[in-house]
This record gives sequence, structure tokens and C-alpha cells, in this order.
Amino acid sequence: MAAPKNFPAKVVQAAEAGEEFSKLFYETFDKKRHVLQKLYLDTATLVWNGNCINGQTDIVNFYQKLPTTEHKLESLDCQPLPDEVSSGQMTIIVKTFGTVKYQNRKPKLFHQSFMLTSQNNVWKIVSDNFRSQE
Repeated sequence: MAAPKNFPAKVVQAAEAGEEFSKLFYETFDKKRHVLQKLYLDTATLVWNGNCINGQTDIVNFYQKLPTTEHKLESLDCQPLPDEVSSGQMTIIVKTFGTVKYQNRKPKLFHQSFMLTSQNNVWKIVSDNFRSQE
């Protein structure tokens, strides 16, 4: 199946949105965790090192219990999902890789992937999957 004519434009849009989103997400996570709720859909899902947390409120409550963090990204990849998969709604996958330093601990490697969907021209997290590397 050939890619639609507008696919190259969606790739560019996904890359730009993913870069902006990842900067906003990690800055908010590290410095303003109390406003993370604005980034998630009410029905969002988080899988944190294999443990599933459902719903915006429970996700934010979980994150607020974690120690202070400092994230540094080493790589970022962003891809649009085809319209057939996302019911015509602009949806992208953002994958990040880097280090996270928890308060009073050594930095550790992590990778994270997000599925984002555009809601009234605002990107919202549908799913968030975090895995730390031991």
C-alpha cells in the first residue's frame, strides 16, 4: 500500500510536535510535576517498568510520589500513525532515550514511548510507556 500524498508533511509535523512535546514533558516532569495532568487524556494509560496505571489522576498521583528527577535526552524519534489506525485523528508516536537522575542516586538509562493525539490543536498523551535500564 502506497503512502498518502500528505504523508511527508505528516512526518515533518510529527517530528516538530515530538520535539516540542518531549521538551515540555521532561521540563514539566522535572520542575512542575503538579501540572503534568494537563498533558494526559482522562483515559490515558501508563506502563511504568511493567506496571500499569490507568487514568489521568492516578498517573499524576503516581508521578508525584517519585523523588525529584533530572532527565537528559540522548535521542528522540517521532512517527505519525496512519489515518486508518488513528480514525483520521492526527496521532503520533514519540520515542525517547536518555538518562534520568533521581534525587541522591546515580543516573540510569531509560527509554520512554508516548502515543499522542491532537485534541483541539493540543497534543495529549494517550499512552505512556517507561522502562528504566538496570
